[in-house]
Amino acid sequence: MDKELIITSGPEGVQIALMEDKRLVELHQEKSSEFAVGDICYGKVKKIMPGLNAAFVDIGGEKEGFMHYIDLGPNYLSTEKYLRQAMSGNTDVKTLSNFKIEPVIDKVGDMDKVLKPGQGVLVQITKEPISTKGPKLSGDISIAGRYLVLEPFSNKVSISQKIRKNDERNRLRRLVQSIRPQNFGIIVRTVAEGRSVVELDNDLHQLMDFWARMTDNLKRVNSTGKIHAELGTTTALLRDVLTDDFNTIYVDNPDLYNEVRQFLKGMDAGKEDIVKLYKMSTPIFDQFGISRDIRRAFGRIVTIRSGVYLYIEHTEAMHVIDVNSGNHIKSGSGQEDTALQVNIESAKEIARQLRLRDMGGIVIVDFVDMDKAENRKKLFDVMTEEMKRDKARHTILPLSKFGLMQITRQRVRPAMEVDVQEKCPMCDGSGHIKQSIVVVDELESSLKYLLDVSNEKHLTVITHPYIHAYITKGWLRSIKSRWQRKYHVRLKVEASEHMGLLEFRFAHANGDEIQM
Repeated sequence: MDKELIITSGPEGVQIALMEDKRLVELHQEKSSEFAVGDICYGKVKKIMPGLNAAFVDIGGEKEGFMHYIDLGPNYLSTEKYLRQAMSGNTDVKTLSNFKIEPVIDKVGDMDKVLKPGQGVLVQITKEPISTKGPKLSGDISIAGRYLVLEPFSNKVSISQKIRKNDERNRLRRLVQSIRPQNFGIIVRTVAEGRSVVELDNDLHQLMDFWARMTDNLKRVNSTGKIHAELGTTTALLRDVLTDDFNTIYVDNPDLYNEVRQFLKGMDAGKEDIVKLYKMSTPIFDQFGISRDIRRAFGRIVTIRSGVYLYIEHTEAMHVIDVNSGNHIKSGSGQEDTALQVNIESAKEIARQLRLRDMGGIVIVDFVDMDKAENRKKLFDVMTEEMKRDKARHTILPLSKFGLMQITRQRVRPAMEVDVQEKCPMCDGSGHIKQSIVVVDELESSLKYLLDVSNEKHLTVITHPYIHAYITKGWLRSIKSRWQRKYHVRLKVEASEHMGLLEFRFAHANGDEIQM
């Protein structure tokens, strides 16, 4: 598969488009915000909610964070001990080599037995603020790298389930065990498959440097706020999605171009050569057809090439997608075959839309009804296969008897909304236009002005078909006839579908337009 990243930098921030086989599948926007997923913060417990078995935590933002008991993590007591020692200036906790790990907390316990109002806590953002909800927090701290994820206060090595070969899993486990620092657990990410011990060791050293810097920051902390910031969207995306099958990365900003090259060089020497600086005068998103794809893909109605179209509605509780066959040309042997074709085409586009809009939570899809069980199974298999490319955790349920498919997708950020509508030139966005009689009055005023400043005896008026009908209706009693008698002029009225409802033009008898 041909993969490309197109990165553009402008006044509104950085936009990153992921292309697969020249088709836009993901769009990311890097905007300045209070907190991002992965940020580690020092906070203070504001309120304990026994009924919810949760706590609200002040992390220095506009909204308080929410943390349930199960989000504390099994090693919360070790995290609390580390926080106290780091804030007191104990430099030994930079490596945890002499750190005694505390017992794990009960899986089923009470929040008010562990936390107290006003208590300082070390937490990590797991979900950004969405609508009226504040950020979701976790006391289970981890730091993600390119190949590895560092988990303090643990001695466990875990291998990504997507690495399926037993020989490779065993190899990675042995390598990581040989370089793992004491009291740090390691999760081996999918992209680590086939990597050497040197590459894994370099990634681990970077993670340990992050941990040491965070420990130093805690020593100087005097208020709630961010202690360790996750990488920016650009570099975090490169870290998470960049694989060997990426062909090119185009960047239109020289500073960002150098930043991306340096990041790739540190991550994989020689990989920086795939980064290209875009220098053409045409905007980069226009050059690669991304602007057009965005306008097509982010509307309420999404049309597929075959004539099938989707209605996509976003609500606070869920996202709803309705599949419509439109003017789809039937090429099968009957209604059932046509419904299957429509649904399969729609499933492929829906999988793309989920990634493109980063839609999370509950998604309900209303497919075209099919009677045969084997066709419903085939549609479920197609959707499952298409969603394999999606890195977000998701669950797909088979079609219900009503033709509905339920999808749950990991929701850590608000769904992306791109305004693809333009202001109406007729009403200027107000939703209201002038009455027809007012337009006709303006037309008569312009006619009178022309006759006053010239000796024209033959004039042609070109206007919208609706206004044309309004002026010419009734022949002898029409507005046109009244104007001819009143102003002693031969008047011809022509209708043009290209004219706006409030537009009109005058022309000489020979057809030349009169400039007003």
